[in-house]
Amino acid sequence: MQNGTLLAAVDLGSNSFRLEIGRYDHGHIERVEYLKEGVRQGGGLGEDKNLNEAALQRGWDCLARFAERLKGFHRTQVRAVATQTLREARNRDVFIQKAQHILGFPIEVISGLEEARLIYQGVSRLLPQSDERRLVVDIGGRSTEMILGRNFNAKVMDSFRLGSVAWSAKYFADNVFSAQAFKTAEVAAKAVLDEALDIFPHDQWDVAYGSSGTVGAISDVLLANGRDTDTITRESLGWLKDKLIKAQTVDNLRLEGIKDERKQVIGGGLSVLQAVFDLFDIEHMIPAQGALRNGALYDLIDRESDVSDVRERTVQWLSQRFSVDAAQAKRVSLVASALFGQIATPNQNNERHSKKLEWAARLHELGVHISHDDAHHHGAYVLEHVDAPGFSMVELQRLSLLVLGQRGKLRKLEPWLGDELLVKQLVCLRLAVLLCHARRDPAHQAIGLQFNKNRQIKLVADVGWAQNHPQSAWLIQEEALAWQRVGWKMTYSFE
Repeated sequence: MQNGTLLAAVDLGSNSFRLEIGRYDHGHIERVEYLKEGVRQGGGLGEDKNLNEAALQRGWDCLARFAERLKGFHRTQVRAVATQTLREARNRDVFIQKAQHILGFPIEVISGLEEARLIYQGVSRLLPQSDERRLVVDIGGRSTEMILGRNFNAKVMDSFRLGSVAWSAKYFADNVFSAQAFKTAEVAAKAVLDEALDIFPHDQWDVAYGSSGTVGAISDVLLANGRDTDTITRESLGWLKDKLIKAQTVDNLRLEGIKDERKQVIGGGLSVLQAVFDLFDIEHMIPAQGALRNGALYDLIDRESDVSDVRERTVQWLSQRFSVDAAQAKRVSLVASALFGQIATPNQNNERHSKKLEWAARLHELGVHISHDDAHHHGAYVLEHVDAPGFSMVELQRLSLLVLGQRGKLRKLEPWLGDELLVKQLVCLRLAVLLCHARRDPAHQAIGLQFNKNRQIKLVADVGWAQNHPQSAWLIQEEALAWQRVGWKMTYSFE
């Protein structure tokens, strides 16, 4: 990546949306601009798990303002990620589809573990390098992420479904702060986090850091009121709780350093943080400068290289974990990529789409060791449900669909066959799998592939190819019938 390149990260959190713009300079990112809006989208998630119209509109309006600042940025310079609220929302596709159009860039709904990984990436990049063992805690609006790490490496990660927005709505719904409400909220938080004690034992970390969200807001309040300067202590949390209880209501709360939009969720956030302090016997926590958005920025740098792209390492790990035949995986991926190069639409991020096809090809036999006959179903299930660092939920679903559709009937994918790009990738993967049926390098250079938007696929082979490869020729004829059954026309010519 060239020095001076501008990069941007958009964090669609449950309480706030954030835009961070930085300039790349010799491996580091210097902040250029930071925008934050209290969208409170998590507060608009109803009991039916649908976002109400007001919450949808607040999100779209905010992204429209962010979009104006992002004009001129290329796709490779921006990463937008959404977290717990949109993970939960049943109507997230309604929001995401319009939001992407407004923002002008894809929006990834990421898993809790991917969120945790990016949080640690952001925190560690903005901390001095040392060998200290770190516990990083990020209390967001509807989820809390915890990570054990050292230097730039996150070792253990988990995500828990509690946060400032969710706990405020549940235990401070009437906007009243009482000692009983705090007690109930803290007990409930401890019940959710109890299992974390085994995952993050005290003898595995030296220093506790708090990232973004609740920790940042509480730190600002304490600093503005002459309390802690560089740490949050157990004593200071007690002081803040007393201030809230004395105020009794959100409307009566008068504290330096607290913004109006944060008042609505401070009770829930404080109760969760107090529970973390109590459970893990923390005496002081250091507020960290880095956060999810910073991790997303540094991930953009890593994605420039196969060596540092965490998704590449994840594919390698999955291949080893499920004992994938490396030679066959490489063979199928090379053939699929070569075929895709023949039909890819010019100037449409073909390198990125080809890479994702390559990953699907390398993982297409992921389910073989579960069941040989039904391997494509098992492989697809694993990909859709595995915790895969670096991948968004949409990316995993895409890989899952390709692995599921690599062979067999196509009706199982019929709802997605209106997606031209998916069809192109699927055609190439299916042809690659059948051409490599003998588990040796096929003569794929003799195959020409054409794609017509009128649901037509044309395959042409060199003279003599069919006579030399009768089994492959027969499989292609069967493949043409499979596409015909779902309204596509695949023709072939064996000259």
